[in-house]
Amino acid sequence: MDDLELKKIMETLLFITDEPLTAERISKICDIDDVKYINEKLEELKHNYDLEGRALQIMKVAGGWQMSTRPEYGIWIRKLYQTRLTLRLSNAALEVLSIVAFKQQVTKAEIEAIRGVDSSGPIDTLIERKLITNVGRKETLGRPIMYGTTDEFLKQFGLNSLADLPNLDSLVSTEAIAEVNTRLLELNENQPVESQTIVEDITPSNNVEDN
Repeated sequence: MDDLELKKIMETLLFITDEPLTAERISKICDIDDVKYINEKLEELKHNYDLEGRALQIMKVAGGWQMSTRPEYGIWIRKLYQTRLTLRLSNAALEVLSIVAFKQQVTKAEIEAIRGVDSSGPIDTLIERKLITNVGRKETLGRPIMYGTTDEFLKQFGLNSLADLPNLDSLVSTEAIAEVNTRLLELNENQPVESQTIVEDITPSNNVEDN
């Protein structure tokens, strides 16, 4: 097939899907083995949309490609769906999400040390919304759950990867970052000394989850 036909097919796939499509997936669908070539055509298609100033855009998100509306036209979409229930994140949930996004593999106790308040509710909300998830357990006493962001987080915030997050230094003052590091250091210093063997059924403290 020629380039024009390929771009029309890719445009159709990106329009109809509700999940980002990787170049590898598109390559298989189109029976084209050259993934690099597919990526080049996707970049060209994206450039065409941008150059023509279309209301829709093609963007890299969550490791794949997707078609979406441009942010400047969001107000009209909100007017269209104004009668529908919109679930918004509370300030507390946004705070927790920011901590998890920039820190990654962070425990509930560490989140609460940074915020200074209980964060059980916001964490549950973010898990329910599939924005954060359990990414393992920290190898410390009690083996608390560690949280990280999900692909859904990347999609919701229009990010291709975590590398697209802004530099933390540009958002938060040096003093604030130092304060956070101090709180985390104090948290670690106040934890009991871990024995050589971790006891699996140890009773967790108030700041440690048991599941």
